[in-house]
Amino acid sequence: METQQLQKVESVVVIGLGAMGLPMAGHLVNGGLKVWGYDVNPEALSKAADLGVYGCTSLQEIAGQVDGVLIMVQSDQQVDNIIRHSGLVQAMKPESVICVASSTSPYTCRELAEFTDAHGIGLLDTPVVLGQEACNNGTLTVFVGGEERWLEKAMPMLTAFGKHVIHVGDVGAGQIAKTANNMLLWACMTANFEVLTLAKSLGMDVQRLVDALAYSSGANWSLSRWGKSTGKWSEKDMDVALDLAQQVKTPVPLSGLVDQLVKNINQEKNACTFILINT
Repeated sequence: METQQLQKVESVVVIGLGAMGLPMAGHLVNGGLKVWGYDVNPEALSKAADLGVYGCTSLQEIAGQVDGVLIMVQSDQQVDNIIRHSGLVQAMKPESVICVASSTSPYTCRELAEFTDAHGIGLLDTPVVLGQEACNNGTLTVFVGGEERWLEKAMPMLTAFGKHVIHVGDVGAGQIAKTANNMLLWACMTANFEVLTLAKSLGMDVQRLVDALAYSSGANWSLSRWGKSTGKWSEKDMDVALDLAQQVKTPVPLSGLVDQLVKNINQEKNACTFILINT
């Protein structure tokens, strides 16, 4: 029996208008959606208004006027509070969809999906990768976990800021994919840092080396952006990865070392840029 096709999202409230949520809201406006924004910071609401985003001060009041919700806040606890305890879900129209773009535990998303499903609301975990520049440009990669029908409904939201929207499995799979991505990213970052530090100590022109390695078997995304990207979220990302590994009792010794190395790198302000420009 075929599942009834749902009407695609036409109106959205973005919850969390920070460094990532604000430009994402702007892209939603540019994508032709009607967009509201919610944030505890009045300045964020003011910036969003400049992008054509309507401000709202109550999630319960706006919930019945939208058919999509995008959550981009900092922690699992904040996501949980918004979905379980704000009154948002109870006030939403049936067959609306929530996209959790925040980086959270896959277990959090699975539990919250059960809660929203009981109210006739869909939930997708939709974490994004490629960083601030891609967010500003609307060229993020979006990993999606959840039912296909909810993804089809949410596509106008996700394609507004995502160049690649990739369905990777059931609810929680998006978060697992992002954690896997982050483990590889920071492993490359620490390897690049070590290699370039040695090259600099040996008198190498680091910029020339970075340019040359782009054509080598050692090329990687982190190296291609050396001096532009930072390790801003590395410690949080590695903490998440190691916690998940501990929960399923899977040894990840390399990631344990990377976790220690990123802490050391982050002690040096703009360490990656420093190696590049001080040659």
